[in-house]
Amino acid sequence: MKNLFIALTLVAISQSITYIQLQGQFFSEWIKNHPFLVSLVGVPISYLLIEYTKRSADYFDGAVWPGRLIGFAVGIIAFAVLSNVIFNETLSAKTIVCICLAAAIVAIQIFC
Repeated sequence: MKNLFIALTLVAISQSITYIQLQGQFFSEWIKNHPFLVSLVGVPISYLLIEYTKRSADYFDGAVWPGRLIGFAVGIIAFAVLSNVIFNETLSAKTIVCICLAAAIVAIQIFC
């Protein structure tokens, strides 16, 4: 269970940093004007994702698909939440359904 908690934390952090790295150009002039420097943030993101993958595979007895699906779903959830918080984008019915589907993917991988 410890590996699962650590894995979920790592993927949530990495997905959030990735969001800021990619969407930052729309709310930060510095990020917009320094794309090469911002791209260097990809190194620690990659390290976090490597650690996430290791922890996830450990939790799921070596299987890599559950971690991939969870990473995808957590990315969807992080993107929706951060878009709402940073850009004040409202959650449409379509987006809410997608968030619910992403949460279902996580729940299926963990509990089934």
